[in-house]
Amino acid sequence: MPRPKRSAPAVYCYHVLNRGNGRQRVFHKEADYAAFVRLFDEAQVRCPMRVLAYCLMPNHFHLVVWPWGDGDLSRWMQWLQTTHVRRYHEHYRSTGHVWQGRFKAFPIQEDEHLLTVLRYVERNPLRAGLAAAVDFVDAGSTIGASALVQPRPRRAGTRLAAARGPATD
Repeated sequence: MPRPKRSAPAVYCYHVLNRGNGRQRVFHKEADYAAFVRLFDEAQVRCPMRVLAYCLMPNHFHLVVWPWGDGDLSRWMQWLQTTHVRRYHEHYRSTGHVWQGRFKAFPIQEDEHLLTVLRYVERNPLRAGLAAAVDFVDAGSTIGASALVQPRPRRAGTRLAAARGPATD
């Protein structure tokens, strides 16, 4: 029996997260983080999404997104995670589950709640001891990085990724 479709009306922002299967590390090196962030822009071609903030930790991620249309969240996340898993398995010559399961998405219905979630996502690397301070303009590493993103119409942008330029393996 197929699982029920998610209801994700575009009138809300969403706090989206997922964790590595068995709490295992998903991002092993700097290039893994950068590759995941590059997927945001690739996903924009298939299904535009406003990415307001994100945080990538060694074994999980947090996104704050705002869909343009009803149902876009599931389409965007399905492409993002499926593409990431395929590339992960190809790169690491592995098989099996990478993510713990279906992503979790919590609607953000009030402005104050949005600010609380943005602060939570932004400070996640600090709480985990992965960063001494968060610098959004010239971050030296995406490991445990977080970013508040200025949404552009129909495209996501990341000051953090743009400041670093292309990543190499």
